[in-house]
Order: sequence, then C-alpha cells, then structure tokens
Amino acid sequence: MIKPGISNVYTRSIKGIVLFALAFMLIPLFSPSAYILSTLIIIGLYALICTGLSMLMGYAGQISLGHAAFYGIGAYSSAFVTVKMGMPSLVGMAVGVLIAALIAFIVGIPTLKLTGHYLALATLGFGMIMFALFKQFKGITGGLEGFLNIPSLNFFGIEIDTDLKYYYFVWLLVLIGILVTRNVIHSRVGRALRSIESSEIASDSLGVNTKKYKLQVFVMSAVFASIAGSVYAHYISFINPMLFNSNTSIHLLIMSVLGGGASIWGGFVGALTYVSLGEVLKDIMPLFVSSGSDEFKIIFFGVLLVIILIYMPEGLAPMFGKLRSKLFPFIKKSDKREKKVDSTGGEV
Repeated sequence: MIKPGISNVYTRSIKGIVLFALAFMLIPLFSPSAYILSTLIIIGLYALICTGLSMLMGYAGQISLGHAAFYGIGAYSSAFVTVKMGMPSLVGMAVGVLIAALIAFIVGIPTLKLTGHYLALATLGFGMIMFALFKQFKGITGGLEGFLNIPSLNFFGIEIDTDLKYYYFVWLLVLIGILVTRNVIHSRVGRALRSIESSEIASDSLGVNTKKYKLQVFVMSAVFASIAGSVYAHYISFINPMLFNSNTSIHLLIMSVLGGGASIWGGFVGALTYVSLGEVLKDIMPLFVSSGSDEFKIIFFGVLLVIILIYMPEGLAPMFGKLRSKLFPFIKKSDKREKKVDSTGGEV
C-alpha cells in the first residue's frame, strides 16, 4: 500500500520521464543525419550502463572498475549465440544477461566484502582477467582479430537494421532502465541502499542485510551493462577485446561521477556530457596540436573531473534539474513534496 503523499514522487517521475521520452522521439525529426543518430546511440548505450553503475556507486556506495567486463560479456555472448549457433538475437541477449548475472553474483560475494580502494582494485583485477580471457579464447571471441559479421538485431521477424531503428530501440531501453532504477530507489531496497551508503556499520546494527542488498544492486548493474553490450555488438557488427579493456571501465566511472552518482538521471547526464565533449574535442584539438590528441583528451577530462569533484561533488545532474525546473515549472511544484516523502521514509 502506498502512503499518502508518496504518489507525488511517482507523479513527478512520470512527468519527467514522459518529457524525456518526447524530447528524444522528436530529435530525429529535426536532426536526421547519420552522424548525430550514431552519436546519440552510443550515448544511449553508455547511459544505460551508467544508470546501473550510478545506482551501485551513488546509492550503495560501491565503486566498480570492472564494468567493461560485463559490457564485453553481453557483446560476446550475443555475438557467439547468433553467429556460431545460429540462434535469434533475443536468445543471445538473454544468454548474455544470464552469464553476466551469474558471474556478477559469484564475483560479488567475495569482492563486496571489501570497501574503498580495496574494492576498486578488486573489480579492476576482475576486469583485467576478463580482458585477458577475451583475448585468449580465440575460438569463442576471435581474439585480437575480432568477431566479425555479427547480424542486426531481429525480434520476432522485426529487423532493426538502420540507425533510426537502433536509435529508438536504444533509448527505449534507457527509459526502461531509468524507470526500473527509479522504482528500486523508492522501494524498501532503495532505502536500505541509502543507509548502507551512509554507514554500513550502522545499517548492520539495525538489522539491514547489507551483503544481500549490495550483491543485488551489483548484479542488476551488471545486467544493464550486458544488455548494452549485446546491442552494441549487433549495432556495429564487429567487436574485439580492446573495446572492453580497463580504460573503458575508467571512462564509465568518469561518466558516472560527472553526471552524479546520487541521481537517477546521473548516468544519462554523464554519458551525454562525456561523449558530446569528446566529439567536440575531436574537431578542436587538431587546431592546436598535430598529434597526441588522445593524450590531451585524457588531460582535459582529468582536469574536468577534478573541478567537478571539488566544486560540484553531486555531479552535473542537479544543475540539469534546476534548468528543467525553470523550463517546466509545473514539475518544480512537486520538489518539496518529494523531499518530504523521502524524509519520512514512506514505504510501498
């Protein structure tokens, strides 16, 4: 049963998500170029991963530097099932989700007992191990030569074979991911996660099963990454291990921090900011340097990350929220209601 007032939280969520959906439905009508669509597809895939990663970091307080591994698991599983076994892409995605969830469960049991930089190093080690397996299991992954000729997604005879179709499919997944995450955060599980992030010792003393909840959110974030990996493999039709190395995990972490881990919209904001700035830098850097633009890109994002951590520790999502409130004041009216509901800890 929903307590009085808590429905305002979900009403506000629905309004924001509806506006979000409408905006992204209209973008192709005004900017139908292949370059913009392909860029937005990549942003959507990263946003899906970072939505789960932000929930893991911002609400459960757990750092992961190994999510590129789950991204790769989804990609290789779906590619192998569809190409080598000749099965539908939906089956490939399902296999990727199951494998990623199982591995996350097995890996999460020992690693989530660690905290802070020890946890970060443990997940980084896991990512490096998976990267090595992607390179060495050539019969399954193709090794460094890559996995070729991955077909387009096909669901019940409906083939997703154009950028426009992938665009709508990817952003539908992002919306579903945001909705699922939103519901989790405003449930009993979400309140348990917030208590763990504040103080795990205090949560344990109050009877919260911290190990269970941390493991659940870790598995959920791995599933998000696996789904994104599957779609990515079918979209570009070629993958190799270098796409899923430790650098990718670090980039995903930067996106989550830029957007803000304690916000449902942080993953989207971080992915949008990171990819958009990266594309702008591709055009700007050659004007100043003849070579080494990748190194300058790393420096730029490193400096930006330090500035965000110092002056905007909650990330860029709150700033986007203020902008949204000014543009859509009818949503702003419910802000205070949401804070009141959150403070009372209303249960569903």
